Amino acid sequence: MEQAVVFTEHTLGDGRLLIVARLNAPRNLNALSLEMIRMLRPKLDSWADDPQVAAVWLEGTDDKAFCAGGDVLALYRAMTEGKPADGDTFFVEEYSLDQLIHTYPKPVIAWGNGIVMGGGLGLMAGADFRIATENSHLAMPEVGIGLFPDVGAGWFLNRMSGRTGLFLGLTGAAMNAADAVFLGLADRCISHGERDAVLAALTEADWRSAGSDKAAINHTLREFEHKSSAQMPESVVRKNFDVIQQLTDADNKVELIKKLKGYRGDEPWLQKAAKNVAKGSPGSIALFCEQLQRSRHLSLAEVFEQELVMAANALRAGEFAEGVRALLVDKDRQPRWRYSTVADVDPAWTHHFFVPPWPKK
Repeated sequence: MEQAVVFTEHTLGDGRLLIVARLNAPRNLNALSLEMIRMLRPKLDSWADDPQVAAVWLEGTDDKAFCAGGDVLALYRAMTEGKPADGDTFFVEEYSLDQLIHTYPKPVIAWGNGIVMGGGLGLMAGADFRIATENSHLAMPEVGIGLFPDVGAGWFLNRMSGRTGLFLGLTGAAMNAADAVFLGLADRCISHGERDAVLAALTEADWRSAGSDKAAINHTLREFEHKSSAQMPESVVRKNFDVIQQLTDADNKVELIKKLKGYRGDEPWLQKAAKNVAKGSPGSIALFCEQLQRSRHLSLAEVFEQELVMAANALRAGEFAEGVRALLVDKDRQPRWRYSTVADVDPAWTHHFFVPPWPKK
């Protein structure tokens, strides 16, 4: 049986190591499992204090995906088998890993090729060098399965230009490499075909004379980005920024969703976004609006603390299980949401998600 995460070492010119950690579940598009988390976390902890390790590179197996999200089928089993505590464990350890990457003392490079969704963005968002490729397909589609944008989304969606974070969280709209750079989710766009050459160049680089490890990495990545510029797509978010601002300029949630669903323009990307809103969970939509507002002035650590409480309640509220059932279990794509419209959502139900479900200590 193959390992869920494969680790390889690349020796640098100064004798130190660049460690490559590759998520290795291609059949599941490298969906992040508890096994993966438990393989990555202790390794990262040990490398942080190891003077022989210069930097860490995260990637996914094959060309299809970096990581398509968390292992929601395992969470579905926890919910439907009456074991929400198992789901709690997953979210506690996932968010802890994400936060560690954000604060890691050594450079982390994330090669975000292919599908990068949900939990995949959680891994990529905190890296020091986030690489998107011409194949990158990033999204936060959680409202479509009765959840909410998590893995630190309250932090990074709130820091995007204008109301693009609100728009992307509500619609689950896909972003390309240029979008990711424009929105602050990626730092450079490099062709996926250059992956091996980038690793080779990093191995051969003169890290010592660069002034710092981050400077050595940045210098190498910059050269490859210049070579790849002609292969990158146009940013559809940048192109439609003004329209996004207009569509999200509303006085309340009901008006906001009406405007998004009512888009009648000619842009296919916005047309699809409008359809996504129409299919999403009204409860999750209302919850996300509240989440984004509450997260506006929180620190990164506070965002993760809030999202952990929300996730624990999502495991117990039933809406999340129904969304996964409809999309991935029965695959009928006919979820029976708790509420028919955003206007129907009980504010008390939304508020409940921000109250810890565990007994007070």
